[in-house]
Amino acid sequence: MQNYLADEIDFSTVRRVLVIKLQHLGDVLLTTPVFSVLKHLYPGIDIDALIYTETVPMLSGNPSIDTVHEIDRSWKKKGTLQLLKQEKQLLQQLKARKYDLVINFTDRWRAAWLTRFLNPRYSVSQKYSHKRGQWWMNSFTHLYSAPKTPRHIVEIHLDSLRRLGVLLLTADKGLSFVAGPDAEFMIENLLAEHQLKPAGYIVVQPTSRWMFKGWNHDGFADVFKQLTLAGYKLVITSGPDKKEIAYVEEIVRKQDFEAVNLAGKLSLKELGALIAKASCFIGLDSVSMHMAAALGIPCVALFGPSNEKTWHPWQVRHEVITENYSCRPCNMDGCGSGKISECLQTIEPQRVVTVINNLLKQTG
Repeated sequence: MQNYLADEIDFSTVRRVLVIKLQHLGDVLLTTPVFSVLKHLYPGIDIDALIYTETVPMLSGNPSIDTVHEIDRSWKKKGTLQLLKQEKQLLQQLKARKYDLVINFTDRWRAAWLTRFLNPRYSVSQKYSHKRGQWWMNSFTHLYSAPKTPRHIVEIHLDSLRRLGVLLLTADKGLSFVAGPDAEFMIENLLAEHQLKPAGYIVVQPTSRWMFKGWNHDGFADVFKQLTLAGYKLVITSGPDKKEIAYVEEIVRKQDFEAVNLAGKLSLKELGALIAKASCFIGLDSVSMHMAAALGIPCVALFGPSNEKTWHPWQVRHEVITENYSCRPCNMDGCGSGKISECLQTIEPQRVVTVINNLLKQTG
């Protein structure tokens, strides 16, 4: 199919690409189709990433990525001189790579001035016109807009390539997550210790970094009891934050059920290796849900203030559970910014159990 874009770029002149994504874990993971599509179409091009240090596990080991550059947000805590030293070193590393194309996926000012500093032949970014002005837009050779109607964030990321003239009609747009051999070996031993077989357990993560996306202790406790009585084996996980661990412990205290509680005990790579061998994942709109999608594991996800059309599990069999509130999705941090979303709290446990049973029957 012929492309009629007047300013499409000539990829034969592109040797190195830098992708900038300075956001959270799940946000970074959801950029991986951009790397794999580019690498598949232009295998001779080096593709690098610039991300925050804490999000490196989302991209490390990815065969489509050549170099991962890191910004450690703890630099600020080490004093001005150390911060300037680290920033200078990073700029030197980036400049030495001589990028021909910068693809920006963040609305932070750093992305604009960094692109100007690197001075690539081509650069592309979303306009973010509601947040940024003309100086921002003049920092890039190509700009694109996100549609007003809801669209999955993966497709919005891929719009950057469409804006450059890349045709994606037959592209594989799947997510990629690599747990790595160390994590896989650790999980194999862990499963043997708890007498769990691959595809013989469900991973449930009832927490999120943003708990206004969360359900409630009683609901999860009821679901866990019903699932265990039905013969399902559960493995409960959470992030390392003390509040998340305490949240899981409160659920466990609510009902008498058997489950393997690994809350706060796994690294991100180990969590991925655990999910990869599960029959199903149950959770919230969170990084663990996106990891399950990347690993091809069926998902049941509870959604409240965030828009499932934009953030649902990508390209995997899934069921999204919501309540029909006229105000959702509101993208707020709880009703009235009170950190509790009522549209989630009114979800009935029996409905969740029914959806899980139906999904497991469909996936065999």
